[in-house]
Parts: sequence; structure tokens; C-alpha cells
Amino acid sequence: MRLLLLEDDETLGEGLRDFLRAEGHGVDWCRSLAQADALRGEPYDALLVDWNLPDGSGLDWLRTRRRHGDTLPALVLTARDRLDDRIHGLDSGADDYLVKPFAPEELAARLRAVSRR
Repeated sequence: MRLLLLEDDETLGEGLRDFLRAEGHGVDWCRSLAQADALRGEPYDALLVDWNLPDGSGLDWLRTRRRHGDTLPALVLTARDRLDDRIHGLDSGADDYLVKPFAPEELAARLRAVSRR
């Protein structure tokens, strides 16, 4: 799969990028919404989106993409673990929601699950 990873934490982003590449995925890693928007026309199979980014909300960004017809599978990766946060994330357009910290192997399994749809 070709993935767009939107994560501002340097250590986590680098670790996820390297893990996912070792799993055979192509990964473009962006640290901001502006960087992700610059890749707007690129063909991706799934989006991995952090909620809180230096230049805005990943959920607002995802909601806007959904309003414009984007149907790519999207997984939200966030430290927000309250029930109302998880509900808000899913209602904002996420297909799945992972709370940090998580095992990268679980992320890989969830990517396999959304790719079967």
C-alpha cells in the first residue's frame, strides 16, 4: 500500500515510517498539514492522520477531505483516549482510531483490515 503518514512527532514518525516500509508499504511522511496538502494529487491507498498538528487539526483536515469526496481509508493516530474523543474522531471521517502509544504491529493489522473493504 502507498500511505500518507501525517505525524509531527519526529521519533514516532520516523519509527512508523521505517516500520511500515519494512512491511513493504510506500510511505510519504509529512509533519504538517501544509506538507500534506502539497501532496494532494498523489495516489494513496490510505491515510494515517495525527489529530494535533503544529498548523491545525488533523481531524478538521480529514473532515474537509471527506466533504470533497475523498473516500480513502483513514486511521487517526492520537493520544486522546476519552470515549467522546474516539466517537468524535470516527464521526469526523476516520475509519479507525488508534490511541498512542500503540504497537506498530497493531497498526499494520488495522491497515490490512481497512484494505480488505
